[in-house]
Amino acid sequence: MSMTRRMALKAAAAAAFGLSATRLRAEEAADGGGEMLRQWYHLVLLLVRHTATYSPPVASRSFAYLGIAAYQAVASGSTSLVSLEGQINGLRGLPVRNPGKTYNDALITHCVIASAVKAFFSNTGPTGQRAMAAAEKKLKAQAMAGLPQPVIDDSLAYGEALTAAILDWSKSDGGAVVENMGFPMHYDLTPGPAHWVPTSPIRQQQFPLLPGWGKNRTFAMPDGAACAVPPPPAYSEEKDSTFYREALEVYETGKHLTPEQQAIARFWSDDPMLSPTPPGHWMSIGLQVLAQEKASLDKTAEVMMRLGVAMADSFIGCWNAKFQYDLVRPVTYIKRVIDPKWEPMLITPPFPEYPSGHSVESGAAQVVLTSIYGENFAFSDGTHMRDGIPARQFASFKAAAEEAGISRLYGGIHFRAAIVEGLEQGACIGQHAVALRTRSST
Repeated sequence: MSMTRRMALKAAAAAAFGLSATRLRAEEAADGGGEMLRQWYHLVLLLVRHTATYSPPVASRSFAYLGIAAYQAVASGSTSLVSLEGQINGLRGLPVRNPGKTYNDALITHCVIASAVKAFFSNTGPTGQRAMAAAEKKLKAQAMAGLPQPVIDDSLAYGEALTAAILDWSKSDGGAVVENMGFPMHYDLTPGPAHWVPTSPIRQQQFPLLPGWGKNRTFAMPDGAACAVPPPPAYSEEKDSTFYREALEVYETGKHLTPEQQAIARFWSDDPMLSPTPPGHWMSIGLQVLAQEKASLDKTAEVMMRLGVAMADSFIGCWNAKFQYDLVRPVTYIKRVIDPKWEPMLITPPFPEYPSGHSVESGAAQVVLTSIYGENFAFSDGTHMRDGIPARQFASFKAAAEEAGISRLYGGIHFRAAIVEGLEQGACIGQHAVALRTRSST
């Protein structure tokens, strides 16, 4: 990790845990642990951008497991929350609380999330390790403050047992081991001009990222193909074809970008190692909304769980389709057919084009958040303000998702069909996360 990156992580971690003990205790008293859980998620978003293996699909997987772990920590002692066992694929046999003992929900949640974060980010660098240790020490002390020792002991013991069960379950999903940062050592490219070829001179990226990710075990939807997308427009180099017209749109748009279009492309770029990644951007939006309402522990856990599940299933479903169609990227087609000197505004990611991952995960996230907050919930997204990128205002979550999708056309890395169908696929995937039963009254 570079000196600049280490300093950024230290500064951001300090800011994330800059609440005074008095203020945090006061907020905890009001929300029962919601602020504590949000603080953990803020650290997670920092770790994602500073851990080399955390490409968007890998990040989405961790968001799902962290969300399920925190939710189950609360649901295990709740009379209103419903367990996810039997609803999430493969999740069963979790430990239960001893009815003869007294537990503290916030302390159990802290224990679970602290242990899970350490497990999922075990390969982060020394600065990240120190940030995790500092967070655990500070938030654990605050969660234990004023509790009788038997409650502390029993809560920590249950939290560790619950985390162990969830981590054991996570190992069998197909995505637990990521070698060579997700790039296969051997891969046979599909022949023919319609199919993906490397777009980067980086040696590691001559093969596509995580080509088997679409076969991973899903969370809420049945499997990676459950929300299928129709085929993209038929490949053609004829000027009157749909495919050529879509490529020409990307080309012409890229040549005449307005300042607003450039700002949109940058805002949603969400590059790995420079941001919390696309799924992390939507987790950040969720955290901002939850913080604004000072949400309780159970609501924070529920919202972040649904978002995490939707993000993880989105990347499985999207990758399933990407490697089914294996479509060429705009930069490859445009340079070969239209203009060999053209360059997109954004760097093209190293995997097939169709559908757009940003569009799929944004479509899923907006469905989840709209189901909770309504269709006309206006909000400000300040995800990138610490990086000097101003906040953007949105009239609804759907409007934000649509902007995230079209940003990829402005950036020159997706055709329109990938965006339109990606948003539709995401909406389908999001409905599976929304359908999870979390409240006993529903």
